[in-house]
Parts: sequence; structure tokens; C-alpha cells
Amino acid sequence: MTEAEWLACADPTPMHNFLCLGLKVSRTKLGRRKLRLHACSCGRRVWHLLNNQSHRAIEVAERFAEGLATTTELEKMWRRVCDSVTCGTACAPISVAIAQTASVGQAVAALAAVRQRQGKYEEARCAENKAQADLVRDIFGNPFRPVVVDSSWLTSDVLALATGVYEGRVFDRMPILADALQDAGCDNEDVLSHCRGDGLHVRGCWVVDLLLGKT
Repeated sequence: MTEAEWLACADPTPMHNFLCLGLKVSRTKLGRRKLRLHACSCGRRVWHLLNNQSHRAIEVAERFAEGLATTTELEKMWRRVCDSVTCGTACAPISVAIAQTASVGQAVAALAAVRQRQGKYEEARCAENKAQADLVRDIFGNPFRPVVVDSSWLTSDVLALATGVYEGRVFDRMPILADALQDAGCDNEDVLSHCRGDGLHVRGCWVVDLLLGKT
């Protein structure tokens, strides 16, 4: 995959393949965390279509990604989802995949297409795939242009804003974070434009992770 293809890709699958097979990010602790958070963010996109069991599966997987849940908790949730008779056939693949693995994009895309736009399945599936690809870029950034944080950027204002955005999922504050970074001397256009752009932001956003030293 080239940089141009990465930036234009409208399907998360080849992006995941590039990350996992080409860059081998799935072998690193940070890579596994980010892949799982991407899976969870896909699930949250169709939160209103999922049942309570699926919600809990996503929440446990998110905590596991952050080191706040144990492997035992994750495995228990996986077994509970598998055994649950209340988890419908459309929700079950998503819940199991989030609990057990890091890839749920196709299951989410199919569910969104079936539930949200009856009669326009292919159109809805493509739209969901595009949104998931945007989430990959939000979480992993541009692997062809890695950014190294300058310690001078990490002022008390920047760290407070980044922490608030991360913990509260208040991604509407990203432009404010960009202003604080600029005040701190950051002139990296990739960082500033990502914060100020109209794209999707989720837990695991590469700029917030970079500032908070998430590994």
C-alpha cells in the first residue's frame, strides 16, 4: 500500500492487512491496543442497534485494551456472549469478535446496512466501510509520516486538554487542543490539521495518544 492509497482507502480491511502484515503492528502492545480500540469504535457506531450484552462486551474490551480489565474478564464476557440466548444473530458476531479478537468491521458494516437502510444494502455497507476506514486513520494516523512529540508541546494546558478529551470522549474540544498546541510552539501541520479537521475522532486518536504517551 502506498501513502496515496492509505489516504484514499474506503475499506478498513486492506488497511488492517497493511498494518498487521506489512508493518506488523499487531505484534506490538500499542498496535494490539489500537486495533482493539478500532474494533470497539466500530461497535459504538451502531450502539443504538446493539443489545445490552453487546454493550457490555464493548465496554469490557475497551477496558481490556487500556489494561483495566483482565484476560479472565474478557474470556468470561466472550463465553457469556456465546452462551446468551438474548444476543440476536445480528449482534452476536460483533460481540464475540470484540471480546475475542480485534476485527469486527465487516460484522458492523453488515448490521448497519441491514438495520439502517433497508433496500439499499450495498450503499449502506460502503458508507459504513468508509467511516471505519476514517476511524483507522484517526487511530493510526499516517504510518508513512510518523510524528515524534516535542517535549516543549507538553504544557500543563495541553496535557489537561488531552486528558479531558481522552477520558471524557469530548472530541469536540480537539480544535481547542490544536490552539493550545500552537501556543506551545507546535507547528506540525499533520498534528494541527488533524485536531482541526472535520473527521471522526474516537478513543485511541493518534494525536491524543501521542500527547499522553499511550503505549
